Amino acid sequence: MLLQFREKAEETAEINCRQQLPNEQKRGNKMTKDSTTKANYSRRDALRLMAAGGIACFAAPNLIGKPDIAWAADKKPAGRVVVGLSQEPTVFNPLMAHIETDDAVHFSLFDALFRMDPSGVLQPNLAAEVPTQKNGGISQDGLNWRVRLRDDVRWHDGKPFTAEDVKFTLELITNPKFRAWRTGGHSLVRDLTVVSPTEITWRMEQVFAPYLSFLTETFIVPKHLFENEADPNTAAFNQAPVGTGAFKWSQRVAGDHLELAANPDYFADGPYVEQLVFKYIPDQTVLYTQFKSGDIDLTDQAYITPDHYEEASKLPGRVVSLVPGASVESLYLNLERPQFKELAVRQALYAAMDRAAIIDALYFGVVTTTETFMPKESYYFNPNLPAQEFNLDAARKLLDDAGWVPGSDGIREKNGVKLAFNNSTTSGNNLREQVQQFLQQTFAEIGVQMTISNLPAAVMFGEFWLKSQFDTAISGVTHLIAADPDATNRLASSAIAAKGGKGSNVGQYSNPEVDALLKKGAQTFDPDARREIYYRIQEIVRQDLPFLPLFAATYVVGTKEGLEGWEPNTNTRTASWHAAAWHWKS
Repeated sequence: MLLQFREKAEETAEINCRQQLPNEQKRGNKMTKDSTTKANYSRRDALRLMAAGGIACFAAPNLIGKPDIAWAADKKPAGRVVVGLSQEPTVFNPLMAHIETDDAVHFSLFDALFRMDPSGVLQPNLAAEVPTQKNGGISQDGLNWRVRLRDDVRWHDGKPFTAEDVKFTLELITNPKFRAWRTGGHSLVRDLTVVSPTEITWRMEQVFAPYLSFLTETFIVPKHLFENEADPNTAAFNQAPVGTGAFKWSQRVAGDHLELAANPDYFADGPYVEQLVFKYIPDQTVLYTQFKSGDIDLTDQAYITPDHYEEASKLPGRVVSLVPGASVESLYLNLERPQFKELAVRQALYAAMDRAAIIDALYFGVVTTTETFMPKESYYFNPNLPAQEFNLDAARKLLDDAGWVPGSDGIREKNGVKLAFNNSTTSGNNLREQVQQFLQQTFAEIGVQMTISNLPAAVMFGEFWLKSQFDTAISGVTHLIAADPDATNRLASSAIAAKGGKGSNVGQYSNPEVDALLKKGAQTFDPDARREIYYRIQEIVRQDLPFLPLFAATYVVGTKEGLEGWEPNTNTRTASWHAAAWHWKS
């Protein structure tokens, strides 16, 4: 019913986009491997194209959170849902630097002006509508924005939400003393003006096509809880957050679990469960065991491991879905380490990665190879990049030709630098640890020493990761924000936090042409022109190899039978992107 209504709205709306959208068949929660890898991407791509076109395109009416027609919307929240996470969320201010597992909590506690739905269509959230050129919310030149807000929203402490909170949030992000997660796009905002409690305007310093998408992951924080704080980085809010979301902060047991309680005054539909629990289980085998036993109702990051997929799909009372992800698992190189400054070294390491063996032996063919950071489901995915070939002889020749000579211990060196490095990932992630052992063995065959040095998740993805303190690391990373192709936050030289930048360019990659193309792409609204730009960016990144892709993610998500309202969303980094809609079948 929801999907049919959305399709009808899309058919009758005036859409200023070039592509005609084919019909989409209704999808259920349970998917086979074949259906999840092939189903309906033409429509999804077209819808993403609408979002990527930003101000020129239609945004659907607010359909997020509408319950199944069989579910009575006036029912009181009942029961609880336990979400299993393999890493512990530790950053509760959504504007500060954080990792993917933190998103699971943020999406439940907070709201943004807009959200991106599973079809890639922008939906109003705290805003009353998505501003476009068509409705006058954005000027024809793309520089002047007006956002109208809902008038029925309250913070969890009962204070009314107003345009002052939006203004405060956007200004806090660009405060040089605040440790913001992302400043890209926000740094272009000028002349923020509160017109009324339900209307705010601003001017963009220059056209920035991805900004609507950026705002879908810019959660609004309450001005009144920060204005008397001397330092927003250490505000009490950061450990006891107050949002407008469907769930309220309840309690946290460090190292074990976190509890959220239903917000009875939520302005949108839901929540339908009384309690939401995020349980941390670093060992993925234990996480899966608890899913089997029923202690966990839904598996979020890092989901069910592929080696358990076949068994999990046959478990009674469980629903298992294969969900294409936007994340790419890679071997990340710290390019400021002397070992990796030479392209020949990076090429040799890539040639020495037996990705087919890793995917077949460890991931049971669930995931797929890729040569780029762009999700395969994206309209901007470049399918024409050269394919990596596992070839140890070619790897040795690259190093020989570059002057890296084996020493008496068999480890290559050049100019006093040994081709030796540490590799880190999350302790307890059995699959990644096995990948490390695969790589360690094949690297040794070409005279490269890789030492495994793993850390707990909270340490691994703290400053060690964010401030580029690693030699190499294995991690899954999503380069995009929502459905927009802009990857400035991950690839621009201005996004290197270790050098004082604002962003998540942890490998410290720097290429002037990529910087220029990223800037051009962000200022271009025409989808076809943007596509050419991002194709070229992917070509350069593939040539430079700042990171070595292992595979494109496919997530094995498990839910307990009877949990309804859950829907996969490739445009977010968490399966818990819309817990407000979850409910138990009655």
